[in-house]
Amino acid sequence: MAIIDKSITKAKQILDRNGVIGLPTETVYGLAGNALKATVVAEIFNIKSRPQFDPLILHCASLTQLEELITDFPAKAMQLAKVFWPGPLTLLLPRNNKIPDITCSGLERAAFRIPNHPLTLNLLKSLDYPLAAPSANPFGYISPTSAQHVNKQLGDKIPFILEGQISTVGIESTIVGFEDDEVVIYRLGGLEVEAIEKIVGPAKVMPHSSSSPEAPGMLKSHYAPGKTVICGNISELINEHKNKKIGVLSFSDDYSQQSAFSFQLSKEGNMYEAASNLFSFLRKLDSSKVDIILTELVPEEGLGLAINDRLKRASVN
Repeated sequence: MAIIDKSITKAKQILDRNGVIGLPTETVYGLAGNALKATVVAEIFNIKSRPQFDPLILHCASLTQLEELITDFPAKAMQLAKVFWPGPLTLLLPRNNKIPDITCSGLERAAFRIPNHPLTLNLLKSLDYPLAAPSANPFGYISPTSAQHVNKQLGDKIPFILEGQISTVGIESTIVGFEDDEVVIYRLGGLEVEAIEKIVGPAKVMPHSSSSPEAPGMLKSHYAPGKTVICGNISELINEHKNKKIGVLSFSDDYSQQSAFSFQLSKEGNMYEAASNLFSFLRKLDSSKVDIILTELVPEEGLGLAINDRLKRASVN
C-alpha cells in the first residue's frame, strides 16, 4: 500500500522523478503528476483505467503560471478567477503547445484551476510545472474524499499519498467555459450556479455528455458505487424492494427504522454538509452488506444541482 504522510518534500521528490501521487484538494482527492509530460499523464490514465478521450484538469499554483499555458484569457473568465480562485472552479481556456495533447484529449481548450487546500497550494508553489490531477479513484467509481479512500482503491499502484484530512467541499469543481461571450457551465460542482451568475450574468448549464466529452467529468455514467443505486421516492422504493437487504441514502429524513444501513446527508437539510458527505456515505453503503442502495434527489437549489447530478449518474434510473 502507499505511504500516507504530510511531507510536501517527499511529494515533490516523487513528482520531480515523474512519479504519480495521491493529492488532497478541497473538492476531492486527486491522482497527480506532471501535466506537461505525456508519459506521466499516460500513467495517470493507466492507473485510473480512464479512457483517454476524457480530458484532465491542470492544477496551477497561480494565475501567472496558468497564463504561460494559454493563448487567451477571456474577460469573464478573469472575473471569475479573481473572485473564486483558489476554490472549486475550473475554467476551460484555449491552450498553447506547452500542454501535451494527451492531457486535454487533443481538444483546443484545457481545463485549469487553482485548488484551495494549503498543503497542495504549497506543493504547487514548489514545482515549476502544473499537476494533472483527476479524482484518485478507478474510472467511473465514487470519488475519494480522504487519503484512506485513495489507499484502499489505488494504494497498490502509487507510492505516496499526501495527507490533507477530509475534503471539505466533497464534490468535484464546477467547470465553466465560454462560447463567444456566453458563459457555459459544463459540469455542475462545488461552486453554485447562482454565485457564478452573480459575477458574470446568465450562464447556460450543459447536460452531461455520453461520449467525446468537451470537459472532464461529463460522461453519463460516472461517480457510481459497485452496487446498484436506485433514485426515487425512498418510502415507495423500500416497499418495492422489501425482499432485499437495502441501504438508504436520504437527504434529511431518518430511515433507520426501515434499514440498519441508513445515512442522512444532512439532518438539518444543509446543502454544504450534504455535498461534503455524499461520496463518503455512498462509499460506506457500497462496502456494507446490502444488495441495493436507495436514494432520493435533494432540493434543486444551490449545491443541490451538483448533488443531484452525481446521484443521477450513480443510479440505474
